[in-house]
Amino acid sequence: MSQKITDVLMVGATGSIGQLAVRAAERHGLRPRALVREVRRAERLLPGVELVQGDLEDVASLRRAVSGADALILTHGSGGDARADARAHVDYGGVRNILEALDGARPRVALMTSVYATRSDIPGATPWKRRSERLLRASGLPCTIVRPGWFDHAGPTQRRLVLEQGGTADGGIARDQIAETLVRSLLTGTALGKTFELIAAEGEEPSDWTELFGTLKSDESGSVDGVLDPADLPVEAEPQTVRADLDAVRSLNESSG
Repeated sequence: MSQKITDVLMVGATGSIGQLAVRAAERHGLRPRALVREVRRAERLLPGVELVQGDLEDVASLRRAVSGADALILTHGSGGDARADARAHVDYGGVRNILEALDGARPRVALMTSVYATRSDIPGATPWKRRSERLLRASGLPCTIVRPGWFDHAGPTQRRLVLEQGGTADGGIARDQIAETLVRSLLTGTALGKTFELIAAEGEEPSDWTELFGTLKSDESGSVDGVLDPADLPVEAEPQTVRADLDAVRSLNESSG
């Protein structure tokens, strides 16, 4: 059964991708609501958009923000946060806290992570985005996970979207292409339950999004990993706190199901 989507909570809405995603949602007739920490700054960046004040590290504020949302687009990230553990608190902790705040509600979710989410061989890469993906899959929420390549490393004639799976993709993508893909994933049935890397190549814009998403394999039911993800980070080897978060999310899923 398709899920009617009107009200969309945008998390990371004042970021470079988030702002574009807000405008893409409006173009598609959706009603975006932006989660923001600083309302005055957000009013300048997102004129005319409904704002809700909240913080990804404050579950109580997130409960207010997610209330009534048919869907969520998550483009948040820890860039600019100088804390050594910022990725754990924001990239991962933000998803964990949102799932807790939903308290049984089941909106459709589009989560943006990274083309390198599963790559342990890339200098500076960390497993926190992959862990955030695992939480979302464990929640059982209807979702699509988009792993974009290098922002803006695509020329003006590279408008053909390349969707790959397995964590081996490498390439660039324009920011507006990421935003459009996130919004389209909420509105296209064949995107449901899919995880993919997203880069751009020479060619034209997609004309058939149903076919584009439809060529992908679905994530396996009950698995916390993407369908073709490498098996180099077993859950059993994860820190106890991460395993406890997965168990808590699974319990929420079972109690709401």
